[in-house]
Amino acid sequence: MQIEPRENISTARVIMAPIMAILVAFILCAGLIMWTGQSVFEAYGYLFKGGFGSRFAISETLNRSTPLIFTGLAAAVAFRAKFWNIGAEGQLYFGALAATLLGTGVITLPSYLMIPFLFLVGAFAGGLALIGPVFLKTKLKVDEVVTTLLLNFVILLLVNYLLEGPLKDPMSMGWPQAAAIIDQGVLPALLPRTRLHIGFLVAIGAGVFIWALMRYTIWGYEIRAVGANPNAAKFAGISINKTVLLVAMLSGGLAGMAGITETTGTKGYLTLDLSPGFGYAGIAVAMLANLHPLGVIISAIFLAGIYVGADSMSRAVNIPTYIADVLVALSVLSVLVSLLFVQFRVRWR
Repeated sequence: MQIEPRENISTARVIMAPIMAILVAFILCAGLIMWTGQSVFEAYGYLFKGGFGSRFAISETLNRSTPLIFTGLAAAVAFRAKFWNIGAEGQLYFGALAATLLGTGVITLPSYLMIPFLFLVGAFAGGLALIGPVFLKTKLKVDEVVTTLLLNFVILLLVNYLLEGPLKDPMSMGWPQAAAIIDQGVLPALLPRTRLHIGFLVAIGAGVFIWALMRYTIWGYEIRAVGANPNAAKFAGISINKTVLLVAMLSGGLAGMAGITETTGTKGYLTLDLSPGFGYAGIAVAMLANLHPLGVIISAIFLAGIYVGADSMSRAVNIPTYIADVLVALSVLSVLVSLLFVQFRVRWR
């Protein structure tokens, strides 16, 4: 057996590979459903109906996909430059914390100014959270996987302390939550009687912006060059440290904006359970999209539909909701393997 690179990779192969990989993931996951004694077709029917089968289901799926788009973009941008940011969860909470500090009455502006202001504040806070890991990587050669991952726990402990102490809302009846965001900073709903808000449109806009940035700008070329070959990029006059710093600020800023959408949109206030793991799920979103910004939008909606539909499936046929995590993991692994076969072929000799 010999593995060799393909000379020509067709667009159809690139598009069909992840689709077939996801179908394989569903087939593999069907074995677990059969193990529980339930009908596979019935279970998957409830899964898709719960995620996309009604106006309410679609609104919940799109609402759930909003932070996933932001954290998926955060991972995609960073990974494209070979900066392995595993700390989007902490950066999300840092953005939410910034929104709480400035959006609960300290500053009062009209809605058309307050909402953009909070997004900018959240993006700045998320980027600020990566200053330490970037310094350790560029100056001391410390692995950013370790520093960004451990920083998640530091930020979560900080948020926990603040919610139990200085930022605890006296009207929360003992629950560890901060004061509510003022009305001028709350994201308006896109559909009446649903939780879907304009943060979804902001996330879509961010995906299109990142795609255009990576494809049509000099900075996007420098990011791709540093990720592809740092030595060649340095030889061409590109500052590696400067590029890594800017990429980290952009990645952290996107994750911080995810915290804004959850604090000012879905929840309305900061709590310790603000995110059920959006930062970590964003890595799966980015890998499923092969780090393509527009693909991140599609994969985020797909994964959000699985998570939302899994709740409906669990109630209907008594299958644990953890099956969604298994399905997502199998989808990512299958896509990674399929992308390997897109770029390489196996010859038997």
